[in-house]
Amino acid sequence: MTEAAIKAMIHLLDDSDQEVVTMVEQQIRTLGPSIIPVLESEWETESLNPILQTKIENLIHDFQWQSVKTRLQLWKESGGMDLLEGMWILATYRYPDYTFEQLKVEMDQLYYEVWPQMREELHPMDQVKVLNTVLFDQLKFGPNSKNFHAANNSFINNVLSSKKGNPISLCVIYMWVAQKLGLPVYGVNLPNLFVLTYKQNGLQFYINVFNKGLIFNKIDIDNYIAQLNLTPNEIYYNPCTNLEIIRRVIRNLLMAYEKAGELEYKDELTDLIDLLD
Repeated sequence: MTEAAIKAMIHLLDDSDQEVVTMVEQQIRTLGPSIIPVLESEWETESLNPILQTKIENLIHDFQWQSVKTRLQLWKESGGMDLLEGMWILATYRYPDYTFEQLKVEMDQLYYEVWPQMREELHPMDQVKVLNTVLFDQLKFGPNSKNFHAANNSFINNVLSSKKGNPISLCVIYMWVAQKLGLPVYGVNLPNLFVLTYKQNGLQFYINVFNKGLIFNKIDIDNYIAQLNLTPNEIYYNPCTNLEIIRRVIRNLLMAYEKAGELEYKDELTDLIDLLD
């Protein structure tokens, strides 16, 4: 269909005949996300027609939402091997113009900041301390303590730009850099807190990224679980999957919007959780 024909259909969304509007909207939806640029262009030219603008906004959002859902489904079906890709897909839920290439460039830059200071002969704990020094002392990454429940804490592009995030988003960034450096560092799904573990050849310790990379051990987790009156479980001590990480990020995002009273996102985010379940 030509661009002129698409524009003509868009203008019919404001027709006085509701049957025409319904039929036209159904036809537009069959064209898919590829027509988003045309919709955006028409939205800009319809500043004096707020009703039509709202209808165009809803179409754009629905196309973008379906795109996120489709990509996340494909990511899951492919094994969810690339955690960074999963985080990028979630970021495009609110920032559809953010590209995976942009994310990779930003993450690679973090790696290049750490790599010259890392030494293979160092003990693993000392290697972690080097990573801590660069990320937290030199680059100033840290917890968003003032606005802990903000939705932006779950979008990796915002965390990279502000250098503030929640435990799981900071852990994802830290873990990605650590693994690119060759360190066996993985996520651990603790109740109410997400941490990392270094695990290789019988050596295992834990890293609290939300506390500037504080190193701790299994006994500390035992005590933490006891304080919460929970029964010890293997999942509290061992690495979790990328799928579990993304699922938890979405749950955090859902909680953030609920606390902010932005309930319009609830159904869509619940759909994403169900999709990953």
